[in-house]
Amino acid sequence: MVITAYAGLMADVRTPHPPYLTAGPRVGLRPFRYEDAEEFTARARESEDLHRPWLFPPGTAAAYADYARALLEDPARLGYLVCRRDDGGIAGFVNINNIVRGSFQCGALGYGAFAHAAGRGLMSEALALVLRHAFGPLGLHRLEANIQPGNEHSLALVRRAGFRHEGYSPAMLRVDGEWRDHERWAITAEMPLPPVGAPRR
Repeated sequence: MVITAYAGLMADVRTPHPPYLTAGPRVGLRPFRYEDAEEFTARARESEDLHRPWLFPPGTAAAYADYARALLEDPARLGYLVCRRDDGGIAGFVNINNIVRGSFQCGALGYGAFAHAAGRGLMSEALALVLRHAFGPLGLHRLEANIQPGNEHSLALVRRAGFRHEGYSPAMLRVDGEWRDHERWAITAEMPLPPVGAPRR
């Protein structure tokens, strides 16, 4: 499998869309931009039935501006838009939050697919790319994913990616006004990584 990836930005020569940090057969990852507000928020609004009650991405221009600003300006957060390589459209997103350097070198994942692109394996490909980028150029050693027990799609995604189940934490995170239980999953740089573009199973 050929993966297009460089330490700097690289251009997908087939489209005029923004350059990707790294790309696989079907998706590329690029940073958030303020100019993406209209497309991102439209996709978020049309995906509410898919996301609720697990996920609440910004659905207005003002909320998106705050969200993007945090990802672009906070050194402890990095955000990646998952874009289809055939047309450059936004299919989802993967964020690395709460990045701690020093002897920890760890971050916490947040992610979501938009409804029009869900169920096609695009997020599996995107997560495989994020893991390689995190454990390669970013120099991280560990990524965590905290997932509500009923969120079967998210649990299936991390299982496919090779994350290990590390525990269960009652009332761990406040989501939609309530403290929610979460399963804790993680992967480290020494563990096998999923192939990029592997079929769903």
